[in-house]
Amino acid sequence: MKKIYHIGVEATLDVIGGKWKPIILCHLGNGPLRTGELRRRIPNITQKMLTQQLRELEEDKIIIRKIYNQVPPKVEYSLSNEGKTLREVLISMSVWGDRRIKRLQAEGKSIELLGKDHDGYLHF
Repeated sequence: MKKIYHIGVEATLDVIGGKWKPIILCHLGNGPLRTGELRRRIPNITQKMLTQQLRELEEDKIIIRKIYNQVPPKVEYSLSNEGKTLREVLISMSVWGDRRIKRLQAEGKSIELLGKDHDGYLHF
């Protein structure tokens, strides 16, 4: 069955849409990470959701899952070449979010931004 998109952003959101995928991709921009490290960096995501999101990103060829032949098993996730092409999208999303947070703070909203550094996905 042919998949039809009405505008290009639909194709983008089909791959990286949702709450967690862009966050996962930004963290992987720092380099390969194991599942446990991703969970520590994204404390509000459940193990089930993280696993599901990683599988979907792998299926869409945005990330690579590398399994090391050792005991206990070691699995690392990293951005694929296709995943690295999302760099500008992720930077734009982050810059927009930073500006929004600053505006809301100026309006007196109680908001805090913990991660003020875009290092990861600025350098992949």
